[in-house]
Amino acid sequence: MKDLLIFDMDGVLTEVSESYRESIVQTVLHFTGRAITREKIQEYKNQGGWNNDWALSRKIASDLGVEVAYEDVVTRFNEIFLGSNGDGLITRERWFPSDGLLERLSERFQMGIFTGRLRMEADITLRRFAPSFPFDPIVCADDVLKGKPDPEGLHRIQASLPERRLFYVGDTIDDARSASAAGVPFIGIAARGHSRYDELVRLFSSENAIAILDDINQLENAI
Repeated sequence: MKDLLIFDMDGVLTEVSESYRESIVQTVLHFTGRAITREKIQEYKNQGGWNNDWALSRKIASDLGVEVAYEDVVTRFNEIFLGSNGDGLITRERWFPSDGLLERLSERFQMGIFTGRLRMEADITLRRFAPSFPFDPIVCADDVLKGKPDPEGLHRIQASLPERRLFYVGDTIDDARSASAAGVPFIGIAARGHSRYDELVRLFSSENAIAILDDINQLENAI
């Protein structure tokens, strides 16, 4: 019986600085006229509780003095990110795993996903980069009532596959706290070029991460 290796998507499987992160920048600019930096976004992310990029965009706009209805933020963000039928900034994403990595890991692990993306958003990216890879289970934002850092998604996986050891790989403090709350060993991804690298490493360490890696391609030697 294989152990479970569960991945977050953004910042772990996919590089999203020019998709989700840029969509935050453009959404905030649209409503406030102010250009924010990627480091400012990461500053909020490191505070925890901002896994939802719609809510984060609205919070940043509010902190800049502009109150915007949540529904209006969602609409504008999706116009930027998804475009028409998936031709928006989501097309700028890159796939992190090197050729053969997932296949080699799958010899040792059953591999799934727990992401803050909607199912439709996850499907677009998986069809593009890994159309034949059997990720299972896949738990998305619309599968749970409470998003990360709440552990509901990991609890769902544990309940569906009892008596299986589970590892969670993520890149934010909300990922780490979700794993901690579920009693799941956490592996943190913190890129060396990360704008707040030292702070993120300290945060992962505070949540007892069993390993902190530069990227997913170091995973084979870490577990």
